[in-house]
Amino acid sequence: MKGRQHQYGTHIAGKAACLIIFVAAMLLSESVMAQSLSLPGEVLPQQQQIAPTTAIDTSPRADWSNDRYGPVPSSPQVNIDSLPPFGANLFEGGFRGTMADGLNSSYRIKPGDQITVRAWGAVEFDGVMPVDAQGNIFIPSVGPLHVQGLSNSELDGQVRQAIQGVYPDQVNVYTNLQGVQPVGVFVTGYVTNPGRYAGTPSDSVLYFLDQAGGIDNSLGSYRNVRVMRGGSLVANVDLYDFLLHGQLPQQQFRDGDTIVVGERGPAIAVTGDVDREYRYELLGSHLIGSEIVRLARLKSGVSHVLVRGTRSTGPFATYVPVSQFSAMNVYSGDEVSFSADARAGTIVVSLEGSYFGPSRYALPRDARLGEFLDAIATPANMTAVESVSIKRESVAKQQGEALKESLRRLETTYLGASSSTPEEAEIRVREAELIQKFVERARVLEPSGRLVVASDQEIRDIRLQDGDVVTLPEVTDSILVSGEVTVPQAAVFRPGSRVRDYIDGAGGLTQRADDDNILVVRQSGEVRNADDVVLRPGDEILVMPKVPTKNIQLATSISQILYQIAVATKVAIDL
Repeated sequence: MKGRQHQYGTHIAGKAACLIIFVAAMLLSESVMAQSLSLPGEVLPQQQQIAPTTAIDTSPRADWSNDRYGPVPSSPQVNIDSLPPFGANLFEGGFRGTMADGLNSSYRIKPGDQITVRAWGAVEFDGVMPVDAQGNIFIPSVGPLHVQGLSNSELDGQVRQAIQGVYPDQVNVYTNLQGVQPVGVFVTGYVTNPGRYAGTPSDSVLYFLDQAGGIDNSLGSYRNVRVMRGGSLVANVDLYDFLLHGQLPQQQFRDGDTIVVGERGPAIAVTGDVDREYRYELLGSHLIGSEIVRLARLKSGVSHVLVRGTRSTGPFATYVPVSQFSAMNVYSGDEVSFSADARAGTIVVSLEGSYFGPSRYALPRDARLGEFLDAIATPANMTAVESVSIKRESVAKQQGEALKESLRRLETTYLGASSSTPEEAEIRVREAELIQKFVERARVLEPSGRLVVASDQEIRDIRLQDGDVVTLPEVTDSILVSGEVTVPQAAVFRPGSRVRDYIDGAGGLTQRADDDNILVVRQSGEVRNADDVVLRPGDEILVMPKVPTKNIQLATSISQILYQIAVATKVAIDL
């Protein structure tokens, strides 16, 4: 190792010396060129010459180790108007479907309501009494009783007291609010269908808004809904309280009341790793970060926040941890983007195959395969440690992308080729059918992502990655024969037997078999040509198919893809 380092250092020193000579030569050539182009009298005046001692500030302009610097956003700042407002689906719940009956305990009695009064004992009567325009009901043998403004829960006691004031002994009283007078409420402002809508005094503001088609999502406010009566403000409703906490003012409406939905106020856009990616309306000029976190409901693992907008000094952007963001003020027009951008100190590696102990391990981020294997207990003489391999997501992705690109090139090269004669055109049609069927089969295959780390009895001590699956295969006494053989099967390993012996034992090759293209796949994932390998237990003999075309270039292209598929999936796809 030291000898290699010395050789590598000598090489670097040689390259550095060459670089110094090259730079010196360039500077010398520029000096000679400058002198050859200078004419008498063209030298700058003394006061305009650059002082040779001028200091150049080479200090970095930013501390890139600071967590306030994050990844460059993949898209420009989001247009706030392109996001739906928080609460956009509020009026999909069918608030207009059921009208309230008004018979709740807090309902206030008004003229037009119907009240059932029954008395028995010293005096008897039973009737339904309307509340007149003066707010009274008339009780026989008792007289008028003012009930307007009483709550439903107070009504029975007031009537009982009036009757027992005339008949103090042996009188039983029962009262019931039988029905309420309907009201008509105007709904206007930024709603879909302004108008006058019928309901009961106990109906909620959502009932009337829903009848008007809901709030205009582009222009209407979910935080500024006013209830007006005779030109005066009765209630101001913030629907965020209902969306977040289920709180809604229990406003009792009167005939002629007006619900006014105000214009949408200043807003911010919240995007990224959140469950509620919406446009959020502000009540004032800003919103504190902790409130945004509560509104947006962050997904698991979110660590940082990017805030972009405009301030009086110009464009503004900052990138901070979530903990620091909680105390920040976010202003109208800002975009707040949450992201999981913290590097974990550990990785999770899974284990499969023949071993003792758990199947998942939390390891340091810089853990290597060698030290991991040293810590794994395996059954004696039952684990093929020399055939260890790793399934890695990034490798599977690369294999998949490479296969897609190869298939795309195959289609582009041969499906669009022109023909000069009818015979050639017929050949092209048959080739196109072959290619299309082949591509359809190939595209559904999923690469295994197998990373070969064991070869020639040597294991590469590579660094593990999060999500790796380390495979420790069990020692086996079988050989698998698959692909273009008559009867694909598993056979007992016989020392000294050749590949042909196992193929003959599987019924021999099929008519579609490529006799010159037979592969051996090791337990470690390594793929070798059958002509250059000594079989060992656990190997798989994979007989590749012959490409049924006389087009040498096409046959070569498909054969290359077949080999690529065999390496990535251990499958000999049928043509």
